[in-house]
Parts: sequence; structure tokens; C-alpha cells
Amino acid sequence: MMQAVLHDRYGGPDVLYLGRVPRPEPAAGEVLVKVHAFSVNGGELAARAGRLRLVTGRRFPQRVGLDYTGEVAAAGSGVTRFAAGDRVWGVLGRRAGFGSAAEYVAVPAERVGRVPDGLGLVEAAALPVATTAVTALRDKAGLRPGERLLVRGAAGGVGNAAVQLGRAYGAEVTALARAANLAFVRGLGAHEAVDHRGVRPADLGRFDVVLDTVGTELRAFRRLLNPGGRMVTIAFDLERPAASLGYLAASAVHGRGRVRFFSGEPKREHLDDLARHVAEGKLRPAVDTVFPLEEVAAAHRALEAGGVRGKYVVRVAA
Repeated sequence: MMQAVLHDRYGGPDVLYLGRVPRPEPAAGEVLVKVHAFSVNGGELAARAGRLRLVTGRRFPQRVGLDYTGEVAAAGSGVTRFAAGDRVWGVLGRRAGFGSAAEYVAVPAERVGRVPDGLGLVEAAALPVATTAVTALRDKAGLRPGERLLVRGAAGGVGNAAVQLGRAYGAEVTALARAANLAFVRGLGAHEAVDHRGVRPADLGRFDVVLDTVGTELRAFRRLLNPGGRMVTIAFDLERPAASLGYLAASAVHGRGRVRFFSGEPKREHLDDLARHVAEGKLRPAVDTVFPLEEVAAAHRALEAGGVRGKYVVRVAA
């Protein structure tokens, strides 16, 4: 048996509790990871609150936790790339759902990467979701040197990585964030930092690439694109999901500049690419606060309150 974070109903952070579940065994092609830390992500907050119940269903208890860092405890048959004691990180796939908020997690070896040398496992937990920023800017948007990039939600988990990578890719980066976080995003490399509460989208100017991590006002931000511009979003409006998803679909057919929507599904090559960015000094982890496992509800509460600088990380093992 092992400890894991569970909830028996949908609701606020207080529905979370630390329970006991069977420890998984690695199947063929899997590795068993002893989890050292994980971060708190917006998608799992929405799932815990019941906003994604069409996907998550009504079977309880349900789990939380999307990403992880840790050490390989055992390898299933056929796994030769990893051995016990290897320091690894990754993101659970859509098929696996949530569940990394636990002492152990079994993961397909193809979805596991090595943590870069010199990076602690707790601080490293702020980075696996940065694979989303790599995919958004490099693969989906094709960001090129000299282009103007707007990052919306720039102080958050994906946004802070996008600011750093956008600068590394040679773009001119404008970061939208809360007033209290403007110095933080400038420190990440933003050429310009703007209080999102004090400006209308139409007053921001024109951009070649817009990366949205918020999911609201997509139409207004799409209008900021230069000819040939690209907009990528990793979120949709949870208060109006049907309308938001409908607009994303329609943007592929009508008007200038399709809004590309995707959900991160990183595999080993993405994690290895992320490690390379870290090793080259292009990307560093931004940890706001570290919570112990028994205070995971407080970590959820803090993220819901807004204003995070980087990631809230939960420590599972010393």
C-alpha cells in the first residue's frame, strides 16, 4: 500500500485527503517511480471541482497530480533505458489521467525522461509542464527570431517557461501578468511586461505569435495578429466551455489566423529536449512555494487564489 491524494466528491480544495491505495507494479514496458515531488496544475483544479465531469465521470475516489519527479524504483520487463536509482521526470498522459500525487506511480518508459544533472528533484518539479511551452512555440507556432511574441498568463507554470524560451528563440517578448508579478516576468527575460488588468487587448499592438494560457477573450487576442500571425492556446473558457470550444473550431475556417488549441502530451523526446534547454541555460525552474504532501489542499487553494509566480510544488519524499 502507499499514500495518495484522493477525493470522494467534486468540490473545493477541502475535499482532498491523504488516503491509502495499492502500490502499482510496473507492467511490461513501464517503470515504477518513487515520487519526490509534483506540481499543481490548473487542469486538475478544474477536474477536482467537477468542471470536467463529462470526462472524469462520477466514479470515486478520484486522484490528482499530473506531473512528477522522482527516482526509478523498479523497471518492468523489456525496459533497458532505465535502472533503479535513475532520477526521472515526466507528465502522465491523457489516457492515464491524474494520479502523480502519490508515493509511487507506474509510467510507460516512453513517457519518462532524465532530470538534468545539477537540478534538485523538488525544484525540477516546476518544469515538466514546460514541455507544453516548447511544443506551443516551436512546433505549433513556429516562432522565429525577430518576431513579436505575446504571452498571456506569463507568470504561471507554462507562461513563465514561454517567456524564457521566447527570449531564447530570439523573439521580442511582451508578457501579460498581474501588476505584482511584472518585475518577476521581466526577470525571466520579457522585453515588456504589462498589467493585464490595466490594458485592453486592442491597446497592446500587433504580434506575430500569441500564446494564451488563460482561455478567455480569444477573439479579442486573435485580432492582434499580424498578417501570417499564429495564435496558440492551451486553455478554453471553463465558464462557457461550449461557446469557447465552438469558437476554437470555427477559427480554423473563418477569419484571419487560426487559433491552435492543444493539450500537452509529452513523450521522452519532448522531455529530453526540455532537459537540453535547461543544460544550455535557456530555461530555469521557477518555484513559488513548496508544500508538504499533507498540505496539498493548501497548494490547490493557493493556485485558485491567483498570483502564482512559476509553480506551486508539493514535496512527497525527502
